[in-house]
Amino acid sequence: MSQGARSTVEEAYLECERITRTEAGNFYYGIRLLPAPKRTALCAVYALARRVDDIGDGELPRETKLKALTELRADLEHLDEATDPVLVALADAARRYPVPLGAFGELIDGVETDLAEFVTIADWDELVVYCRRVAGAIGRLCLSIFGTEAGAGGSEPRAELFADQLGIALQQTNILRDVREDLGNRRIYLPQSELAQWGIELRTDAAGDLDDPEGRLAAYLRFAAARAEDWYGLGLRLVPHLDRRSAACCTAMAGIYRHLNQRIAADPVQVYDKRLRLSGAQKARVAVTCLLRGRS
Repeated sequence: MSQGARSTVEEAYLECERITRTEAGNFYYGIRLLPAPKRTALCAVYALARRVDDIGDGELPRETKLKALTELRADLEHLDEATDPVLVALADAARRYPVPLGAFGELIDGVETDLAEFVTIADWDELVVYCRRVAGAIGRLCLSIFGTEAGAGGSEPRAELFADQLGIALQQTNILRDVREDLGNRRIYLPQSELAQWGIELRTDAAGDLDDPEGRLAAYLRFAAARAEDWYGLGLRLVPHLDRRSAACCTAMAGIYRHLNQRIAADPVQVYDKRLRLSGAQKARVAVTCLLRGRS
């Protein structure tokens, strides 16, 4: 590779790191714990995943969004010809690590689901499929960068399953945190069969807060957060099979969302009028704690 080409790749990685640092929020606190080669590769993965999400959440007409997603699928099939910085960085990352590029196709499938005029999920099985597409795929992409050979537990044939389950856990927390915001965007990810079983009609009151006159929604959200907690337990079986810094990254990213999940379980009403967040200091403490545990 010529010096000019190497410089282009370096610049592409810098752009991906900028995107990740600016946009990743919770994930960046974990990503920055990685050594530089893995950190830059994971930033490239994140930057493209972010682009997919931004297409889905943007203000463009639905047909324009679908066209952009179709074009992105085509770009992934011709990465070595890319000139876009994010794709250039991803192409290099895929040469250095066994990145399952097909997982981006699953992510795009999930985002296409979000483009319906009114998004609803019929039942729990359908929700698992959705979570696997939009978050389990990200877990498997991260695993391809982490690797498992250097972990204390050695290589684990179920590592992809664990990564998938951890992604599903995180997405459940996202859904619980964003119930009010998603409802305002004509999206209800809580399974319709479960809402009916609990006697819940998801709506807002005159103040724009989630309406829960009989406390049924609060009870359901506690149940759903407990279920998500079980999925964290399943997914975090991955950690012993990662090297120290990859394990710190993984547990930091999961730990931030798990902490949010536990706060929702303790007091579901917190999500009725706002998006629940951790402060920067709280996120940093989670990240540092995970890194220090990895050294012990």
